[in-house]
Amino acid sequence: MGVLNVTPDSFSDGSAFFESRRALEQAVRMVDEGAEIIDVGGESTRPGANAVPEEEEIRRVIPVIEKMRSAGHKVLISIDTSKAAVASAALEAGANIINDVTGGRGDAKMMTLAAERGAGFIIMHMQGTPRTMQKDPHYDDVVAEVVEFFRQQYGRALECGIDPMAIAFDPGIGFGKTLKHNLELLANLPQLRIADRPLVVGVSRKSSLGKLIGSTEVSDRLAPTIAFTALLRERGAAVIRVHDVKPNVAALRSTEALLASAK
Repeated sequence: MGVLNVTPDSFSDGSAFFESRRALEQAVRMVDEGAEIIDVGGESTRPGANAVPEEEEIRRVIPVIEKMRSAGHKVLISIDTSKAAVASAALEAGANIINDVTGGRGDAKMMTLAAERGAGFIIMHMQGTPRTMQKDPHYDDVVAEVVEFFRQQYGRALECGIDPMAIAFDPGIGFGKTLKHNLELLANLPQLRIADRPLVVGVSRKSSLGKLIGSTEVSDRLAPTIAFTALLRERGAAVIRVHDVKPNVAALRSTEALLASAK
């Protein structure tokens, strides 16, 4: 899954792809490099980020999705939003998947929308909101609490009519979690599987990687991202969400070749 931030304040890209023409060019580049899903987001979810009005979020993302579809790209498109109105417009424009950082809690209409449109639905765990999530996050048992959240939201999703085969889960690395919490979740990844549904994991360029290697430079986080891509695939992650597609695809395919040879 290639990350496409159509925002002026992304923690990783800044405003590099805020203009729709440049965003489309980046989407095409990621597809050419091996991305099978493009995750389009019009609202930054970096720590401390403020909410964006739904009209502005729609204005940012819809032209990019429409241009991708009008250009004939067959890649899957996910819309990274917690607002049902934005998700609805994106699905109408050609998106296939809703990637909701609130796991369906942010908008009461979201799960019903996913069910009615037959969209894929990614349930992510986040403690708090992007604006508050890194203010002293606390868990008694982070693995058990994320698993319980997944179980609850999976039940809600089924009650709303979402096809269970359309559901995936994301532990939300860095979303209301310390470095220790992140490592505990990644170390216990197989325990996070619910109903044998896929896990989506994103560690790409995150600040926790910088803490691990003792660097504050975003550019230094590529190597640990690639290392985690290989390890997470070995531990069962089905979808790896990344900014730098080409080197991570190489790591992913190499790991898969090794796993296939071990059978």
